[in-house]
Amino acid sequence: MKISILTIILSFLICTVQAQTNYVRLSTSKGNILIMLYDATPNHRDNFINQVKKGLFKDQEFNRVIKNFVSQGGELDDTILDREKLNPQTPVQRLAAEIRPELFHKKGALGAGRNDNPEKSSYLDQIYLVEGKIQTDAQLDELELKKGIKFSALQRETYKTTGGIPRLDQDYTVFGEIVSGIEVAKAINNVPTDKNDRPLKKEAFTIHILSKKEISKITKP
Repeated sequence: MKISILTIILSFLICTVQAQTNYVRLSTSKGNILIMLYDATPNHRDNFINQVKKGLFKDQEFNRVIKNFVSQGGELDDTILDREKLNPQTPVQRLAAEIRPELFHKKGALGAGRNDNPEKSSYLDQIYLVEGKIQTDAQLDELELKKGIKFSALQRETYKTTGGIPRLDQDYTVFGEIVSGIEVAKAINNVPTDKNDRPLKKEAFTIHILSKKEISKITKP
């Protein structure tokens, strides 16, 4: 019995040590963006990785760019909703929300797009990168009252120094963040767009999942 328990403990420790957070690289015409996926949102993390493996995000494009707000990629709302209307017999596919108070819409956050549904469930194949703006204490105070939420000291400091979109907090799932290439993301968010927020020139990107070897290099102390 003692040997069995010891074996289980050792196996658990080994698995814990071997476990690695997932990272992906967005290769764009303006440079690379490295993103860490949150383990605290496992369903969104795994869905995203599966979609990348299927090739969905190969030669994809940022199709909706709103300056100082977000840069959105993947399928557009209209494309998804029109397809669903044409196929009413097919069950609507959404991903249950994984909204966590500690994961917020700071500049560089990766979020999952959705339509206006009460469950706040996400599309399977629409993402956005947060650009946002610097916030003031007064703005954050107003949002707390309006939304009935409370920003932590860290969130307040982040919103006041690097910015973001606090009004989206607790309404959309945030499942990752940029760890390098924030200047690339900003450059994309500043491209010229038409009246529908679509870039005048195609802003393509391809997503690669980093291997364990690549992850070990970037996470070395």
